[in-house]
Amino acid sequence: MPMRSMLPELELFAAIARHGNFGRAAAERKVSTSMASQGMRKLEDQLGVVLLRRTTRSVAPTAAGAELLASLEPGLRQIQDAVERVNLHRGTPIGSLRINAPAPIAQFLLAPLAARFTRDHPDVAIEIVAEAALQDIVLEGFDAGVRFGNDVPQDMVAVRIGNAQRYAIVASPDYLDGRAPPLAPRDLVRHECIRRSFPGGSLQTWAFQRRTAKVELPPGRIVVNDAQIAVNAALAGGGLAYVHEKYVEREIAEGCLVRLLEPWSPGIGAPYLYYPRQRYLSAALRTFIDLAREKGRAEN
Repeated sequence: MPMRSMLPELELFAAIARHGNFGRAAAERKVSTSMASQGMRKLEDQLGVVLLRRTTRSVAPTAAGAELLASLEPGLRQIQDAVERVNLHRGTPIGSLRINAPAPIAQFLLAPLAARFTRDHPDVAIEIVAEAALQDIVLEGFDAGVRFGNDVPQDMVAVRIGNAQRYAIVASPDYLDGRAPPLAPRDLVRHECIRRSFPGGSLQTWAFQRRTAKVELPPGRIVVNDAQIAVNAALAGGGLAYVHEKYVEREIAEGCLVRLLEPWSPGIGAPYLYYPRQRYLSAALRTFIDLAREKGRAEN
């Protein structure tokens, strides 16, 4: 079979092997999961070998698949780079971008940037994936990521795209009515603390800026897995919430929430957009970086 006609299936195979998951690979390739499965069966039938070992829990390359992948990926990168070099001659970028970021950055910084960018560049599509855990953006098929300060991997190129930010501890006036507000972190043990859980089951640690004895918070009678849910619980008088300050700026300004322990509010640094040092930049990513850099400079 001619190589040209096998290229879509080979690109699909590389994406599945990289993600270890048909669904995520299908999303990257902009096809349905069933089409991805059909494409892999077609490729394996045509090559006459099994490329992927499938179980109910995972997908991994077989020995033949691993050998093909090792030979295939440099060639696919060269093809992608060649296409992107041609795109540089266009008057406007074309293609798609996948960006990974923590939820506050995705919601308050990247979403407005993406809206502006796609309005100015209608031939580019942007997918924003919000995740708390730091991801290997190359392995997971992202063009770029955003993280705060020291969380940016050292081997990446990083561009500052905003001001330093902080967490905030807040409660509603109704909750504080008749209660002594905490004056130091150690006072939190006498309050209802709305805790946040992560996918692995661990609870978010409440860190503080000033040097202080470690505070062991109770598990909490209200536990949520989303910052906005914590804010809503605090608004309803459920206790104290510990969230990125962007989630509660309006509520604090309107008096619906009261900010507590502000001198101890921990800084989490400025957000940086980062991307692999050796990767050839697509015209779409290069243009998005310029826009993000411009916004970062405007805030300083």
